[in-house]
Amino acid sequence: MHKLRHICFALLSLSFAASTHAADEKRYISDELITYIHSGPGNQYRIVGTLNSGEEVELLGVSEANSYGQVRDSKGRTAWIPLDQLSDQPSLRVKVPALEQQVQTLTQKLDTIDASWNQRTAEMQKKVTESDSTIQGLRDENQSLKDQLVVAKKKVDAVAVQLDDKQRAIIMQWFLYGGGVAGVGLILGLLLPHVVPRRKKDNRWMN
Repeated sequence: MHKLRHICFALLSLSFAASTHAADEKRYISDELITYIHSGPGNQYRIVGTLNSGEEVELLGVSEANSYGQVRDSKGRTAWIPLDQLSDQPSLRVKVPALEQQVQTLTQKLDTIDASWNQRTAEMQKKVTESDSTIQGLRDENQSLKDQLVVAKKKVDAVAVQLDDKQRAIIMQWFLYGGGVAGVGLILGLLLPHVVPRRKKDNRWMN
């Protein structure tokens, strides 16, 4: 009886295999929590195990009559599963970690870009500050030179005024000296005839 059951199961498997086409393609369990796998292409066959959501399997064949697919899981088990529970795209269970990794990678890149941008901005601000400081230094130096020039002009003007005063004093002094000498000469010219007695004429030679 036990041998007869195995023989019947083998004949059924052969008949199902004849109605299927081998694909050997990767498939993924859909986003249900647990999927039951059967020994044959239908719910009437006994459950031989379960597959988790997102688990990768290999599609061996398809029973189009029953809409079941024969798969091989990562443990090497061969069983049947409804085709509507298979997907040719990774499930969210697989996609989410990949998306999270992509988000993390992009976040790190953004952080790197932000850090680089902040560094460049800080460098530009430093250069602008240094330029502003240099410009302000040049302005201060220019203003200092202008102030020094004003002071120098005032000193030159003061020296010029002093020179004019000295020249006027010298001219006045020479004028006074000249006037004094002329006055003394005039006085002497007036006084000398009175101071020096005139000699009387000697008439003795006439006798």
